Amino acid sequence: MDTRARPNFDIARFLSVVPLFQEMDAEELWRIEQGSQLRRLARGDMVFRFGEPCEAFHLCVTGQIKLFVLSPAGQEKVIEIISPGQSFAEALMFTDRPYILNAQALSDGLLLSIGKDAVVGEIERDPRFALRMLAGISRRLHGLVHDVEAYALHSGAQRVIGYLLRCQTSDDCAEGAALTVSLPVSKATIASRLSLTPEYFSRVLHELEAAGLIRVDRREIHILDAERLAEYKIQ
Repeated sequence: MDTRARPNFDIARFLSVVPLFQEMDAEELWRIEQGSQLRRLARGDMVFRFGEPCEAFHLCVTGQIKLFVLSPAGQEKVIEIISPGQSFAEALMFTDRPYILNAQALSDGLLLSIGKDAVVGEIERDPRFALRMLAGISRRLHGLVHDVEAYALHSGAQRVIGYLLRCQTSDDCAEGAALTVSLPVSKATIASRLSLTPEYFSRVLHELEAAGLIRVDRREIHILDAERLAEYKIQ
């Protein structure tokens, strides 16, 4: 991991469009910038490992990051895939405990790490900043609860269909038009994220393709009829 990121990258400008910081003025953004570190990541670089001290939270600028845990046998379970503009490890930073999971770059990219001291300083200056952080943590908690519900109540096939339709609106589904989903990471990584084996994930895709609902072209999944696929989801 190279800590010497692009020297001409405007951290304050990037922060100004992130929901957590967009209400800050120039002086406040400057203080956050002083407590931040911009890092260049290569694919496979570890951002942090289980058990390491958590003294910052992180913003993905470019690239993608996977959050995962390892079983005692070494089996990997992907918890979340972080895309540009998303943050992670906020809640852990406030617990004064080590990281309880791992974070690894899935592709080359840039990562902005914001130190705890800078965050606490802004919270002390403006309690509204604390409320914005709480809102972000709450959204992540809501997402995790939704995931647990899906794992407990939905079949593997329903989880795959839900993933394929996650970015489509109800209007898209009603139109019956063909849509394309580009898998941002490998099928194995997505399968782990959905708590499925890679073999089962591929089998579901093949079954959906055989049913005339999708067409698979490597990482491109062409949804031939979103309305039918959505209906299949609740069967």
